[in-house]
Amino acid sequence: METIIADMRDGLDAGLLERAGEIIAAGGLVAFPTETVYGLGANALDENAAAKIYGAKGRPSDNPLIVHIARMEDLYRIAAKVPEKAEALAKAFWPGPLTMIFPKADCVPYTTTGGLPTVAVRMPDHEIALELIKAGGGYIAAPSANTSGRPSPTEAKHVAEDMNGKIEMIIDGGSVGIGVESTIVDMSGETPMILRPGYINQKMLEQVIGPVVMDPALFEAAPNVRPKAPGMKYRHYAPKAEMLIVEGKEKDVISYINDRICRELAEGKMPGIIASEETKDRYAGGIVKSMGSRTDELSISRHLYGVLREFDAQKVSRIYSEAFDTPTIGQAIMNRLVKAAGHQMIHI
Repeated sequence: METIIADMRDGLDAGLLERAGEIIAAGGLVAFPTETVYGLGANALDENAAAKIYGAKGRPSDNPLIVHIARMEDLYRIAAKVPEKAEALAKAFWPGPLTMIFPKADCVPYTTTGGLPTVAVRMPDHEIALELIKAGGGYIAAPSANTSGRPSPTEAKHVAEDMNGKIEMIIDGGSVGIGVESTIVDMSGETPMILRPGYINQKMLEQVIGPVVMDPALFEAAPNVRPKAPGMKYRHYAPKAEMLIVEGKEKDVISYINDRICRELAEGKMPGIIASEETKDRYAGGIVKSMGSRTDELSISRHLYGVLREFDAQKVSRIYSEAFDTPTIGQAIMNRLVKAAGHQMIHI
């Protein structure tokens, strides 16, 4: 299959969007930018089209897909019940990086929901995404547009690395704005529960609807639990090299990583180090990459997956990462780092 690369970095192209919509309507796959990461889209109400997503990604079929919509009224067709608190959150944060889970309507196939009786829904805050959703019929199922388990794509070139020749079209809308996936909140129970942290944090949610709880399994591996949201069960965001997160006081973290670097270099290996702008020049060797300044959280989240992919290309022996527990989206950043490291973390 020849993959069309549709360049929309300088603005919408009506002709290409129409073609992309036709591909979605015909049961094909189109990768497209959102404000979080690039998504791999198919008609969410077509079980055969949704199944193609799992095939292209190599994704386990019990890992639910998120349905993307462009109009609030479209939510009521695919959700059997929409609580008032969900409507309040939608009013506050849609379009935006918030996914909510509802009991599903009969029109949503179980292929899209990973076999679950619930459906995950969000309205992305990106012009290209919204116009594609409308052009494609209003309901696009779209996980991240990468091979399952690999770092999510934040640029079209990342999508091409994994999906070229497997899907019909990649829409290039430039680099994304946030760089980590949406917050997922389960609205199907009595108390809203965060299943995946993102840019919209617990405090922001509670300011709108009151108490919101965190899933206690968020930072724990749960191999025997059927996932209710993407990324809860399976290895995610992972680079090819083994990765270790080092947490503690700055000077202790740097000292520990430098000791490990010296050992690896002496063995003829080339380690990678994930640092900040404030610490990148304090390492003794290896390949050091800055995620950005700790005073600019979005810089850190935007660079996370790109840095992991760069280390893949450079074939480092092992990756050592500082912890990035920043005030607003630090929980989301650390959630992705911990999963990328396979829960290998050491506290100094």
